[in-house]
Amino acid sequence: MIMKILTFPDPKLREVSQPVETFGPEIKKLSEDMIETMYHANGIGLAAPQVGELVRMVVIDTRPKDEKGRRYKYEEMSELEAAVKQPLILINPEIIKGEGKTTFDEGCLSIPGYFETVERFNYIEMKAFDVNGKEFVVKTDGLLAICMQHELDHLEGTLFLDHLSFVKGNKIKNQIKKYGYPVKEKKEGEATTADEEKCEV
Repeated sequence: MIMKILTFPDPKLREVSQPVETFGPEIKKLSEDMIETMYHANGIGLAAPQVGELVRMVVIDTRPKDEKGRRYKYEEMSELEAAVKQPLILINPEIIKGEGKTTFDEGCLSIPGYFETVERFNYIEMKAFDVNGKEFVVKTDGLLAICMQHELDHLEGTLFLDHLSFVKGNKIKNQIKKYGYPVKEKKEGEATTADEEKCEV
């Protein structure tokens, strides 16, 4: 089932999500619906609060799927990224190690059409649970690491705009509140990402 993606300034995006305590059919169904919603929106990551569910779960798939609207190619994936099976479902995720710094022009399905450079850890190790309640650790870098950090922020009620300077972040927030989001007509067979050189998470 394709779910509605909330957009800023929806107050639910600012709430802190609660840990998942019961691993059963409901959480499995939510993960499936979130993955379907992410693919439908041509995103590479989606957090539960973005679809109005305040639980600590994210889904991610940064693998290139076609040439439309994707800046990432298979040859650009690092060995660590390529070794991670995707789509990735992370429940109650927690960064246990972060190293180095990298920057990336991030976008967000909850802030469509806007992209800004954000600094993140280059390499991370994240502990999480799968839909069956089994704990595992992901060790990765590159776009996958960036996406994982972006989605983890959502669980804390944080948006990528919050990583920008006060002036730049406020300028975008005020512009959205005053004018809304840019509308881009989608042609048949065209990806829905607002910029072919960037991707929304």
